[in-house]
Amino acid sequence: MVCYNPLLAEERKRKREELLPATERVLTRIEKEVERRKKKPLTATEIALKVGKVLGYYKMGKHFAYQIEDSKLSWSRRVETIEPEAKLDGIYVIRTSETAEQLSAADTVRGYKSLAQVERAFRSLKSLDLLIRPIRHRTEERVPAHIFLRMLAYYVEWHLRRVWAPLLFEDEELPQQRQRRDPVLPPSSSESAKAKKLTHQTTDGLPVQSFATLLSNLAGRAHVTYSLNTDKSGPTFQQLPPPTPLQAKAYELLNLLPVDGN
Repeated sequence: MVCYNPLLAEERKRKREELLPATERVLTRIEKEVERRKKKPLTATEIALKVGKVLGYYKMGKHFAYQIEDSKLSWSRRVETIEPEAKLDGIYVIRTSETAEQLSAADTVRGYKSLAQVERAFRSLKSLDLLIRPIRHRTEERVPAHIFLRMLAYYVEWHLRRVWAPLLFEDEELPQQRQRRDPVLPPSSSESAKAKKLTHQTTDGLPVQSFATLLSNLAGRAHVTYSLNTDKSGPTFQQLPPPTPLQAKAYELLNLLPVDGN
């Protein structure tokens, strides 16, 4: 199916209309420099390096034709590439093997955009939370086992993020929004998510956490055994401090309450 996003079309048009003149200004500057260098003329290689750097920076190389020789540079816009590209602004194609009865056009686009969740999972596995790399295993059995354990860990993390969403900078309404929001318009946060980001507080008045800081906060509660340094064989006693309000709420969301502190 062919999709058209007017917001994307406007954004691409704006970028092209900004980048083309910006590229021309720098090319004009290089052209004048080439003409000015009489005592020590620029070689074709030196000119090509300067031009290539500009076209690579602005990503507009396909829209310019240029001729480079020793002490000479000429360039011009390629209208034959600019106009066809402009006609395709905001247009993209999605292909699916499902029938229209099984998957509507809107649901197909929503499914395509949900791939962002897969990309986030890979980032979490590789660099953010679970650090799957570097893999220092060398045997055929250990490498798949390492990856399998990381996937299990991510599965646990996914469930924790879902149940702890009221305590995190997470949009609690996001799963439902993904099913009904406009597939063309850019996603927007719910009012509850905006309120958490603005006040940094939950509806219960608790400080909003990131996933990492919440884990760190929970790790601060420990079952401690005390004994006398002077008599290792003497009596000992144990203490488990009561949970803080934040910890208690996290336990509640995991269905671990009541916590009696013993």
